[in-house]
Amino acid sequence: MHRTFSMLAICVSLLLTSQSTAEESELLINEASTHWGAEVASDEVTEEADFSLSSCDSCCPSSSCGECVGACGSCCEPLLFGLFAPSDHCFDDFISPMTNPVYFEDPRTLTEARLFFLQHKLPPALGADDIQLLALQLRAALTDRLSIVAAKDGFITTSSFLLDDGWADVMIGLKYNLLKDPRQGRILSAGLAYELPVGSTRALQGNGDGLFHLYLSGGRRLGCNGHWLSSSGFLLPTDTAEESQVWYWSNHFDRRLGETNVYAFTEFNWYHWMRSGRVSNLGVEGLDLFNFGTRGVAGNDIVTGAFGFKVKPHKHTEIGVAWEFPLTDRRDVIDNRLTVDYILRY
Repeated sequence: MHRTFSMLAICVSLLLTSQSTAEESELLINEASTHWGAEVASDEVTEEADFSLSSCDSCCPSSSCGECVGACGSCCEPLLFGLFAPSDHCFDDFISPMTNPVYFEDPRTLTEARLFFLQHKLPPALGADDIQLLALQLRAALTDRLSIVAAKDGFITTSSFLLDDGWADVMIGLKYNLLKDPRQGRILSAGLAYELPVGSTRALQGNGDGLFHLYLSGGRRLGCNGHWLSSSGFLLPTDTAEESQVWYWSNHFDRRLGETNVYAFTEFNWYHWMRSGRVSNLGVEGLDLFNFGTRGVAGNDIVTGAFGFKVKPHKHTEIGVAWEFPLTDRRDVIDNRLTVDYILRY
C-alpha cells in the first residue's frame, strides 16, 4: 500500500511540474525514490528488532547510569558443552561477594568456575594457628533462571592442634531466580543445597548425617557505580546432636572507582546459633567452614567485617582480595582471614 501511494505521488508531482525543467523533475524522482527505499529499510530493521526482542526479553545496563540498551545477547550464545546456558549478562556491572564464601551466594544465574584460597588465623585462645583452604566452586546455568551450584569442597591444611589436613565436605544444590529487573538493577533468587558429610574426619569434616542450606539472595544497583548484595539463610542439620543450627545474614556493598574496572567493597556477616549440638565441649563454633556440634552455643552471635578490592578485566573474569576480622568481642574460631579468588565466567 505504501509503495502504491508513493508511485502515485510521483506521477501527480510530475504532472503538476510539467513546466519545470528536466533537472527539477529528475531531482523530484530521486527524492521520492530515496524516501521509498528508506521506508522499506526501516520496515526491515523494525521487523529484525522485534524478532530480537521477542527472542531475548531482557536488556543490559549501559554505562549511562543503568539505562538499558537492547537485548543481552546471551540467549544467542551456544550452550557450554551442549548442556549449560551462558551466565546472565544483564548484571555484568555487579561483582560477586567474597567472604562467607560457602553460604553467601551471588543472586545472579551464572555459569562459572571460582577458585579461592583462604588463610584463616585462629584466636590466641585456640593456639593462634593457621588454617588454609584451597577450593573450586562450580556454577552452571540450566536455564536463564535455574542453576546448579557446588559451593563447598576443597582441601584443608593446618598447623593447629585442633585438627589435621584433609578434605572438606561437599555441598551441592539448586538456585532459582525469582525476580530480575535489569532496568532498575534489582534481582532476587532462592536456593536449596545439601552438604554431604564426605570430608575427612581428621579435618573435623564428615560429621553428622548432612546439612541443608535454605536461603534467599538479592541485589540492587545503587546509583551509577554502586551495588548492594544481601543473603540470608538457615543451616539445618539432619542430626541436631552432631551439628548446630545456624542462621546467618551477609551483606556486601561495593563501588566502582570512576571509569576503571576496579571495585572497592566492604562486607558484613552475622552468625546466630539457634540450637546447640550435643557432641562437643569445645565451647566455640565453626562459622562457615566447620560445624562442631558444640554444647551451649545457642543464642551466641558473631559479626565479622571485611574490606577489599576486585578487578574485572572483562565480563568473563574477576580477581579479588578481602581481609576479614571479627567486630564482636566473641570470636570463636576467627582472629582474621585473608581471602583471594579468581573467577572465570561463561
